[in-house]
Amino acid sequence: MKALQQYRHNEPLEEDELAFLQNKLQKESAQFYKIVRILLIFCFACPFLIAWFRAMSGVEDPFSYTYYFGGVLFLMTFSGSIVYAAYYNTLRRVRRDIKKGTKTIERVHITRKQYMPQNNTYYIYLSSPVKLSIEVSVDDYRNMAEGDELNIEYTTYSRFYLGYF
Repeated sequence: MKALQQYRHNEPLEEDELAFLQNKLQKESAQFYKIVRILLIFCFACPFLIAWFRAMSGVEDPFSYTYYFGGVLFLMTFSGSIVYAAYYNTLRRVRRDIKKGTKTIERVHITRKQYMPQNNTYYIYLSSPVKLSIEVSVDDYRNMAEGDELNIEYTTYSRFYLGYF
């Protein structure tokens, strides 16, 4: 089998694609900040609850400022690093796509076709490292064969699939 050559290039996002990304950013940002607020409450409430359990156990000085603020600091550091990693891998990439306004067009080859009788859908598997398979229409499924070339579009940084042609 001959080696498949990868071909990619960037193009500007169309208006509907940019609107899709802005809508996605708005929804995911609202969800992200809701989770941050919940974690912040947890960071302050959990050490307080632990102090109450310590008080019920008869520990001397259960409401120590050192234990309370040490627990808050530990939980804020731990949850803050997780929140930062989540932001870095999701929202930051979407913001970057919106700022740059580009999408990637990649030429791929069809490696396999598969029909899913459970939900009556048609899939083709691709040679792309970004998108392994896509759902296609019945007509496209019948007209395409293994080894055929096809172009897929996805956002450059967040890698959201936009379509094929």
